[in-house]
Amino acid sequence: MLVDNQHYRTIWPDASGAAPFVNIIDQTLLPHEFKIERITSLGQMILAIKTMQVRGAPLIGAAAAYGMALALLEATDDDYLRKSASQLVASRPTAVNLKWAVERMLTHLIALPEAVRLQAAWDEAALICDEDVLLNQAIGAYGLQLIERMQVEKSRTINILTHCNAGWLATVDFGTALAPIYAAHNAGINVHIWVDETRPRNQGASLTAWELAQHGVPYTIISDNAGGHLMQQGQVDMVIVGADRVTSAGDVCNKIGTYLKALAACDSAAFGHVVPFYAAVPSPTIDWHISDGVNQIEIEERHADELAWMSGRLASGEVARVNILPQGANVANPAFDVTPARLVTGIITEQGVFAPDQLHIMQSTHS
Repeated sequence: MLVDNQHYRTIWPDASGAAPFVNIIDQTLLPHEFKIERITSLGQMILAIKTMQVRGAPLIGAAAAYGMALALLEATDDDYLRKSASQLVASRPTAVNLKWAVERMLTHLIALPEAVRLQAAWDEAALICDEDVLLNQAIGAYGLQLIERMQVEKSRTINILTHCNAGWLATVDFGTALAPIYAAHNAGINVHIWVDETRPRNQGASLTAWELAQHGVPYTIISDNAGGHLMQQGQVDMVIVGADRVTSAGDVCNKIGTYLKALAACDSAAFGHVVPFYAAVPSPTIDWHISDGVNQIEIEERHADELAWMSGRLASGEVARVNILPQGANVANPAFDVTPARLVTGIITEQGVFAPDQLHIMQSTHS
């Protein structure tokens, strides 16, 4: 995507130096600073994933793929490959794309002679990245059809609410939930985006808003608790979110707070407002091995500091972190929740838009 008239992917390799390395956009610094970090080892990549320098289900899958390639700079034997794979999978437990990408890399590399594994790893990781871009473009095209139909029906600006960040920063490029929005904007459809803050890390306010501004898409940042009110008042036409994992039954695991948005969207019908709730995901985000998201998906519990500390720009222009909690306060910080399939209108994928109970139509090509 374009940033200051330059085109970036969120992650890309560079083998022009003495040793290959991987460039990432450090998302912990946005929106105040756009910085590219160089990752040269497996340990650095694991740390980047854990600390959310790279984040978003598709992107951490791509990052983990390059993590496997970086591991081969240290050793190429089977035992080290398996050990590296286990470390990467453990770095973020909820998003299924990470495990999917690591297992794909491991299966591919173990079957090859050690002498050719390094180059094969770089090639396979690049292929995973290229595939992600194509998947997201297709998601954008199918999601665009939903927005086009709504625009014809309503003949006005379409107001879309999204939660967390599922744009190009969360993928290799284009995004998932934001891909249809970008496609609609590019097609000349008037869209306006309600952007949830998405506490505690504020990925909506800091990342989604920044992305939309770069692309010229009109948006308004709201507090996380405002979404239900806006839906009740008929000011939201649809909700589109991404996901870190979708079950075979259509349960959607996404950033904490998504479930509440789905409940509000469902209840809006009682006030005469139909607000469809969509999750936009590429097929690697669908976990065909589980059907009960509430009981089968491991929910990552993150450090209390994410709630306690907030970053922002002071009046002086300096970026600083401040503690907003009482000293010694007890904190719980689940990073994700699960929206049951009964609250989901449809899953937007690269193969089309499916009702949750119709996802099995896709399964034959991915089982």
